[in-house]
Amino acid sequence: MDSQMVTATIYGEKKEYAYGVRLSEIAKEWQESQKHSIILMLVDGKLTELYKSLKKDAVLEFVTTADEAGHKSYQRSACLILLKAIYKLAGKECVNQVVLHHSVGAGLYFTMQGLEEMGETFLEQVKDKMHQIVDAQIPIMKRSESTDQAIKLFHKHHMYDKEKLFRYRRVSKVNIYRIEEFEDYLYGFMAPHTGYIQYFDLVPYEDGFVLQLPRKQEPEFVPEFKPQPKIFQVQKESEKWGRMMEISTVGELNNQITQVGIQQVMLVQEALHESKIASIAEKIASEAKDKKIILIAGPSSSGKTTFSHRLSVQLSAHGLKPHPIGMDNYFRNREDTPLDEYGNKNFECLEAVDVEQFNQDMQNLLKGKRVELPEFNFKAGQREYKGNFLQLGQEDVLVIEGIHGINDKLSHSLPKESKFRIYISALTSLNIDEHNRIPTTDARLIRRIVRDARTRGTSAQQTIAMWESVRRGEEQYIFPFQEDADVMFNSALIYELACLKVYAEPLLFGIGKDEPEYNEAKRLLKFFDYFVPIPGEGVPVNSILREFIGGSCFHV
Repeated sequence: MDSQMVTATIYGEKKEYAYGVRLSEIAKEWQESQKHSIILMLVDGKLTELYKSLKKDAVLEFVTTADEAGHKSYQRSACLILLKAIYKLAGKECVNQVVLHHSVGAGLYFTMQGLEEMGETFLEQVKDKMHQIVDAQIPIMKRSESTDQAIKLFHKHHMYDKEKLFRYRRVSKVNIYRIEEFEDYLYGFMAPHTGYIQYFDLVPYEDGFVLQLPRKQEPEFVPEFKPQPKIFQVQKESEKWGRMMEISTVGELNNQITQVGIQQVMLVQEALHESKIASIAEKIASEAKDKKIILIAGPSSSGKTTFSHRLSVQLSAHGLKPHPIGMDNYFRNREDTPLDEYGNKNFECLEAVDVEQFNQDMQNLLKGKRVELPEFNFKAGQREYKGNFLQLGQEDVLVIEGIHGINDKLSHSLPKESKFRIYISALTSLNIDEHNRIPTTDARLIRRIVRDARTRGTSAQQTIAMWESVRRGEEQYIFPFQEDADVMFNSALIYELACLKVYAEPLLFGIGKDEPEYNEAKRLLKFFDYFVPIPGEGVPVNSILREFIGGSCFHV
């Protein structure tokens, strides 16, 4: 073979290319074979940006905008283009006043100081400028700086959140991304040029605006923006709590840990949780004559079980007699579990639950009858009856937790006035810095990795492998119903990732380089580098975090 050639093996097909060919050129050649835009590649299993060159024989796989890593790169690249457009129109100082807060449906919610004074046309001007930047197909350049030099650069650009953040990083190098003269740090890989980001919209919302982007399932389509006022207000309240404790970013959390100590923050955060749970219990107690069935729903690793116990304690303090029930006990027997489109047992769908048996039991309880409740044996995969009888008195209420609780199809035969629906999720209010958020799904995945290893003997690799299926189930069976809840509760704790780091890192390091889940493990380990760790000893025994790290006073 000519020494100036390299062989790429692409889905079993071998092809020779000139030594040093850019991956973007290979992607362009193969794009027609892919349904969606190729935005990254796996080179011998390693996630790689397309500006890189191929200098040795390798196995290549394409990562498109419909893949998780590709979708995140699309989002990050869109954010960089947005910031570049604002920089071009309003100057550097205005960019430093732009803050990315959290997701809103398919979009990302930003605020910007002085946005109202700039007039309603400003967002239209920004959108037009973004389209100009996209049409120009400007390269997104990347350079590596020493951490010390990056800190000086961030200080010079008045990016003080980033300056705080990198004072705690042990890595020697920092990647800076640039579009022409505008540069910023964004956590993770980017598209090779601006022309990849064809689909987006800007929508005014509340005190800021939403950068509306495609969902992973339909990467060439921007869905209509649909406000989610209830969940938005919960996120806003959590951000208010963060500002009250003077911890809105990871750098501020690290400062608190190293310079002041974290115990007071733990106690205040737990007190805020308890106050919120108490107010929910008070609302239920005020309607106790009618509200006999409290339904708690939320995505995986939201802390539903601990929340149901803590709510039960508060309900007891109001003179009620709560009875926690897990919807998992109404799972169909394993052999009757429906299959998903891949032929695997689908434990996330509503049909995995014996809905009719649940409704019959709840109806009988509401009528004052004595009912034997089932208990699901997960080892045997069977529903069992072991003499667990229940009969409701005047002060008795049922506290039922499960992922489908808010879906009316679950409790279709029960009178609406008897139900009180609570949505719970870990809606992370802490951001990495002003332009880099922590996705809620990452926080929940880390919780689940730690809990599954402790309680189920499941490896981090297995948890990561099944996470995509869990996420599909959430998108289909949980998120569409969240705004139907009577109240919402955010179970995220501002300090939890610093604590979970201690438990999760050894589990993630156990994933080998040859495993398909290695890239995700590597990403999470890099993410943990931002945090100064804290021990779990100081976490209160009734904390939702104890459901994951162990040591809870509840049976969870």
